[in-house]
Amino acid sequence: MGTFSIIVLVIIAAVLVYAISIYNRLVNLKHGVSKAWSNIDVLLKQRHDELPKLISTCQEYMRHESETLQRVVEARSQVSEARENGDVGALGTAEGMLRAGLGKLFALAENYPDLKANESFQHLENRISGLENTIADRREFYNESVNVNNVGIEEFPDVIIARMFNFRAAVLLEFSGEEKADVNVAALFKS
Repeated sequence: MGTFSIIVLVIIAAVLVYAISIYNRLVNLKHGVSKAWSNIDVLLKQRHDELPKLISTCQEYMRHESETLQRVVEARSQVSEARENGDVGALGTAEGMLRAGLGKLFALAENYPDLKANESFQHLENRISGLENTIADRREFYNESVNVNNVGIEEFPDVIIARMFNFRAAVLLEFSGEEKADVNVAALFKS
């Protein structure tokens, strides 16, 4: 075996090791997105389980607010369906509807002093608000993971390996314009 053959084998081995390291990095990025989504999914499930308790508690006091309660129930169902299907786009829309419904529900609760004083309502309001804040944090982490993944599969030479092994871009969790806009607090208090 001549010097030229050894040089060629070393180059081939170096390229192979480099390709394997790129592949492994892309696998880590893909699983990072999955892990970030799982974190959101767990929180959405927890909130999903708490909402019927909140609706039940509110129904005892807010008999004239059935439309608001129904909107929350419908939005909850849409969030659940999007979550179960892994449809990030539909989830963003449904989340916007749910958050708007919950905002109105909590604002209307101010008109019901007995409800506001109810220990169960206070607990559920705090629990759901805490979950909302945690979901927002996890959503940010998810979108960052998606961004790192999507950039990683487009960079050269990683794009070659990404295309060879069918790595795909992940979808950002985006929300409607209504959710991004400032909340009109006065409108929340109108029935």
